[in-house]
Amino acid sequence: MKWVDQETYLEIFPPKEFNFEECLVFLGRSEQEVLHQIQDKHVLKLLKIGQELILFKIGGNSQILRIEFPSEVPSKKEREQVANFVWEWFDLERDLTYFYKISQSDKILGPIVQKYSGLRIMGIPDLFEALVWAIIGQQINLTFAYTLKKRFVEKFGESITFGGKTFWVHPTFQKIASLEVDDLRDLQFTMRKAEYVIGIAKAMASDELSKEALLKEQDFQEMHKSLTAIRGVGAWTADYVIMKCLHHPAAFPIADVGLHNALKLQLGLDRKPSIEEIKEMAVNWEGWQAYATFYLWRSLYEQAI
Repeated sequence: MKWVDQETYLEIFPPKEFNFEECLVFLGRSEQEVLHQIQDKHVLKLLKIGQELILFKIGGNSQILRIEFPSEVPSKKEREQVANFVWEWFDLERDLTYFYKISQSDKILGPIVQKYSGLRIMGIPDLFEALVWAIIGQQINLTFAYTLKKRFVEKFGESITFGGKTFWVHPTFQKIASLEVDDLRDLQFTMRKAEYVIGIAKAMASDELSKEALLKEQDFQEMHKSLTAIRGVGAWTADYVIMKCLHHPAAFPIADVGLHNALKLQLGLDRKPSIEEIKEMAVNWEGWQAYATFYLWRSLYEQAI
């Protein structure tokens, strides 16, 4: 049993390798985040289902998550879609037993997997949102990436206000497909990033690109090839999207700066490791490179909620 619909709220039952507090640490890593809010050890998020904007709040512990609806209780069908969204967002379908097994004998992963046990890859279930965030983050620091994301969401997304707080949903590809490049340039997007984002929106609006089609390919290399065929999507962006949206555990954004910094820190190096050195380190992570990367990212920030 994955969840129970209690009519006015939902109860979700995660797998045993789950730590809600660790997931909250990741979700709360930036005060600039605009698509969810952390309040009193709960996460609040706005989701658009059909034409409805649904605000929900997740609280609980490692054994049970309770999803409440602060503003208005949605229909039974909508509640089911919220439960499915949360299940995917927290990557609760993934059995981490083997990943934890291989990490025990790995000098890099062993200590951090034990320290952050129960952390799940916090995904981005919407393909357009995942691609936009990855493109925004290309070749700029994380702080400015969040600034651009906030401008983009608040300019073109939808929102509701509840309890004195405003909650936002990510702009749809249909909305962005109708824009001109200058509309994004006004937000300080580079010319190329503006072209990439609008081009992807148009490809999705015309059904040339969809999450469903990518998932049907199943094979990691096919997914990667399909994504890198899109203008603006290089190897790092493809791996990031496959990891965070398509949930393939073998995705490995090996060129990621955060990954390099984490490895430098964990190994006490005076320089970042080379790509060849990282490949050698990652031999034992085969099939689980996405989770190895995510746990290494986690090691870069120690602040708690």
